[in-house]
Amino acid sequence: MSERPLPEATFARTVLGSGPGLALAHGAGSSVAGTYGPILDGLAAHHTVVGVDYPGSGGTPRAATPLSLDDLADQLVAAAVAEGLDTFAVSGYSLGGPVAIRAAARHPERVTALVLTATFPHRDNRLVLALPVWRKLAESGNRELLAEFLTMMALGADALEAMPEEQLQQAIAFTAASVADGTPEHAELAPRVDVRDDLPGIQAPTLVISTTQDWFTATRLHRQLADTIPHAELVEIATGHLPMVERPEEWRQLITDFLKRHSG
Repeated sequence: MSERPLPEATFARTVLGSGPGLALAHGAGSSVAGTYGPILDGLAAHHTVVGVDYPGSGGTPRAATPLSLDDLADQLVAAAVAEGLDTFAVSGYSLGGPVAIRAAARHPERVTALVLTATFPHRDNRLVLALPVWRKLAESGNRELLAEFLTMMALGADALEAMPEEQLQQAIAFTAASVADGTPEHAELAPRVDVRDDLPGIQAPTLVISTTQDWFTATRLHRQLADTIPHAELVEIATGHLPMVERPEEWRQLITDFLKRHSG
């Protein structure tokens, strides 16, 4: 169906549910389970969900060469097609947003809708500063220090300040234990991402979910996506970079309500 050839689907993947197809593109330093775990069952109640783990995440071996956005996008599409989905929506979170956008740009016949959460079309100065720090901490092997940085940056002000000391330390410990081995490669790719040229040609109905307390991806980047993708809708959720932690049910509802209106 797609005019562009697809590679063999080699990334480890998660497949759940039944119904219209929904491909999941996870965030950097995470996995399908790490990004979408709290809402996977809710998504699978209405959709056939297919998600791939990037190299160095989940069950996919770490890459020996720099990652390519085109490769990640093609692998996501190839996995969905391998699971029998001719067409499907794509949900992309953080780094998964550009992956989803590139999938729609390279395979427009396949992608019926896009949902983009806490994401960006290109690096701004905040990401220019934050991503190298993240990468260096990941490469250092000091997972606790990396987890402290990520907890500070990723949680919204409301969620962070609501945590008592014991819960905060538990969150840091959980983050340290869940860091993907491929985080340095993910963090190296993110500053190279630039999908601005893809945006005006996106044909799929698109929802941009803006995380309004986000210290990683600024709301101005969320608005840039909504303003540039034709007919895109913008909604806000009052979280930091982690809606799956702070308001998972609200996040899931935004996704499923939009897809109910745009199921292909």
